[in-house]
Amino acid sequence: MKPSIQLRLGQNLTMTPQLQQAIRLLQLSTLELKQEIQEALESNFMLEIEEDGQDGLSAEAEGLPAEDQATTSQESLGAEGTTDSIPEELPVDANWEDQYDIPATRTPSGNSEESTDFLARESQEETLQDYLHWQLNLTPFSDQDRSIALAIIDGIAPDGYLRVELEDILAQMDDEEIGMEEVLTVLHRVQRFDPPGVAARDPRECLLLQLEQLPADLPLKPQAEKLLRDHFELLTGNNEARIRKLLKVNSEEVRLIFGLIRSLNPHPGSTISPSDTRYVEPDVFVQKKNGRWLVSLNPDTMPRLRVNPEYASLVKRADNSSDNVTLKDHLQEARWFLKSLQGRNQTLLKVAKRIVEVQQGFFEHGEEAMKPLILKDIAEAVDMHESTISRITTGKYMHTPRGVLEFKYFFSSHVATDNGDQASATAIRAHIRKLILAEDPKKPLSDNKIATMLSNDGIKVARRTVAKYREAMAIPPSNERKRLV
Repeated sequence: MKPSIQLRLGQNLTMTPQLQQAIRLLQLSTLELKQEIQEALESNFMLEIEEDGQDGLSAEAEGLPAEDQATTSQESLGAEGTTDSIPEELPVDANWEDQYDIPATRTPSGNSEESTDFLARESQEETLQDYLHWQLNLTPFSDQDRSIALAIIDGIAPDGYLRVELEDILAQMDDEEIGMEEVLTVLHRVQRFDPPGVAARDPRECLLLQLEQLPADLPLKPQAEKLLRDHFELLTGNNEARIRKLLKVNSEEVRLIFGLIRSLNPHPGSTISPSDTRYVEPDVFVQKKNGRWLVSLNPDTMPRLRVNPEYASLVKRADNSSDNVTLKDHLQEARWFLKSLQGRNQTLLKVAKRIVEVQQGFFEHGEEAMKPLILKDIAEAVDMHESTISRITTGKYMHTPRGVLEFKYFFSSHVATDNGDQASATAIRAHIRKLILAEDPKKPLSDNKIATMLSNDGIKVARRTVAKYREAMAIPPSNERKRLV
């Protein structure tokens, strides 16, 4: 077969650089978007942050050709994609020392540890291990016992429990003169450290350690210790009749014993271990004014950007020099970036308004009024693809009178009801939680009973569905929720 040249016509979808940039900006969170904007400011000298009071950018001020004037309306964007005026340029080449008299400071000498910022060291949160090591340094130990104590502290998890076997600690010592008795002795000393219950090997030992440190004249303390030490399985099973018989107490005393044990902390390390706090900056604000729910973009989520008017005015239409080509490329990239930011803001606002419109019952009455909603519903309402809605709702947050909620929170699956309507899975979970909170602690509701009560309210769900939702909310079954009151 001879090689030949053939002409074929066809259509295909091409991802232009502008489209790729717009799609990437859609899925960025607030923190990631700020980093993206900072990188754009550092790489493109045509972009700059617009300060308050600056005048907007016009095509005439730039000296740009007529065909470029149509794009100038996008070159100064605020947080909501609006155009603003551009100000006089402020001098930025002045030195701090020229404006203020700064006394000479002594440069720290010595190693790098001595020159470390003191405030940076002090701002570090103290961990449970640090707290235990500090107490270890204040406790008299022999060198051998100190080594054992260090191994024990290193094996303590953030929740305060000892997660290493004593046999492994003994093997780690690699000393034939050290026996298990000495390891146990050191362990008992470490278990007297603060917080009470630390270095316990199981919940029973943790509660016992805390109970032993309470005053000796505390009412019913001996009975509580005996219950924890000898009959812990009866405590977890709420076997009131068996507990009364073994401890020789009445129902009122059993209730007081249970209350004393519940006052203890089963996770002692949680009082010391630093919490991983995450701060969320909302993308939109939702508030009610004059009987209407209004949605607005958060102006603090990103700085106001514009094209530098002085650099833009240097672009010459007919000049093909390398410098002018570079100016044109950076100017076009700046315009693409600003247009992509405006598109992101408009899409975000459009989707947020539609979500608030659909879930207005939630904002008025709470989770029980949540309506079922999927990405396809929003995509059809705003005339966009589901993939676009998925990107714009990922990692985005909404500040509402009911708290800061992620966009994904408002989406849930559909569950059919008896009257032919559909209920939201979130609303069903809220109903289940409400029923459990209102139940009699002596006779908690079973999953089958909850399913029957929901069916009477018109929500038809199976028992296994109730169990699945209950487990998702970390609510124990009815036999574990039973309390002696």
